[in-house]
Formats: sequence, C-alpha cells, structure tokens
Amino acid sequence: MASFDPAWFGYGALLVLLAASLVARVDHVRIGLAIAALLALPVAVFGWRGTGYSLLILAILLVNLGLIARLWLNRAKVSFSAEEQALRDRHFDGLGAVAARALIDQGHWISAKRGEMLIRENEAAPCLFYLAEGTAAIHRDGQDVGALADGALIGEATVLDGTNATGTVVLTSNSRLWFIPAAGLRAWLAARPDVAAALHEGFARALRGKLATANARIADRSSIA
Repeated sequence: MASFDPAWFGYGALLVLLAASLVARVDHVRIGLAIAALLALPVAVFGWRGTGYSLLILAILLVNLGLIARLWLNRAKVSFSAEEQALRDRHFDGLGAVAARALIDQGHWISAKRGEMLIRENEAAPCLFYLAEGTAAIHRDGQDVGALADGALIGEATVLDGTNATGTVVLTSNSRLWFIPAAGLRAWLAARPDVAAALHEGFARALRGKLATANARIADRSSIA
C-alpha cells in the first residue's frame, strides 16, 4: 500500500492558487486562496511539521474565510426595487449584487416626455440610457431606421469609447428612464476593470438583439415590397 505523500496537497494548493490568479472577481480570488490554504494545511501538519508554517497557513485560511463571510453578508444586505431588478436581469446579470447596486446608484431615474431627444446623430452620446417603460424611434439621415421599446439600452454602442452616434434617438411616448452620464460611467469603470469586462458582455448582447430586430424589420419590408 502506497504511503501517504503530503506533497500532493502542496501541488493541489499551487494549482488552486494559479487558478485563483486568473479569475476576475475578487470574491472568487478569496475563495481560491481559502481552498489553497486548506489544501496546504496537511503539508504542514504531516509533512514539514513546521509550527510557524502551520500557523501561517491557518492565518491565511482564517483571514480569507472572514473576508468571504463579509462579502456574503454585504451581498445579503443588497436589495433592488422591481425596476432596478429588471435592469439588472436584462443588462447587468454578469455583475454580482454589490457591483450591480453600486453601478445603478451612479445613475438616475427620471420620467421623460414624448418628443425628447436622447442622442443626436454624429455627436457623442451624452449618457447611457435604459428605457424601462416607453418607446423610442431611431433616425438616420432623416429616415426612420428602427424602434426601441421597454427594456432597451440606448447608447451602449458608443458610450464607453466616446465615439459619435450613428443615429438620432427620440422618445415616441412618455417614458421612464434610467441614465448615467457617459464621462462619469467611463471614470467609474476605469477603476473597476472586472465590472467593465462584464458590462462589455452585456452591451454586446444588447447590440446583437438590436441587430436581430433590425434584420427582421428589413426582411419584413423586403417581403412587402
């Protein structure tokens, strides 16, 4: 029968540490560190038998378990209204509760009237908008090229890089909106690269949905013609 080799636990701890270094979310890194410390503990107890080493590993484990508990407690305290939860589910589902709460708090909720222009063609989008309730039209070169309804993001294609919008967006009904100024959003995300990466994914998904709708609209017009 093969003898117990504590080195395997050490190898496991190193692999977990390597994996933890590759993840973006801080809470996942903490979990990885805690697992690595737990795997390394038998090496200290059964292998090297170094008291100082054992205490250090135990300290790493306890510190990270405490940080994980604090993160989970903070997450449990976070709450969302119905319209905030709808925004999160539709476009911020890649963010944890704490990050989503912080991002939503950077913006503002407003009621806007029919006819208000949100974005002007060939100008940088002033804000990122979320159309919680209502409808909007997209115009390009004076032509109606699309429509937006409840749940749509507006300005996500250009708000992060500050490039000019390719169309004008005008509300076609009284609407309920959430918005965040473009400059403020970029500054906020610059200090949070993990949040920025998740937001890019959500924006890409929103754009794919718009393209699918636009293609269907073009196909319908072609069939009528």
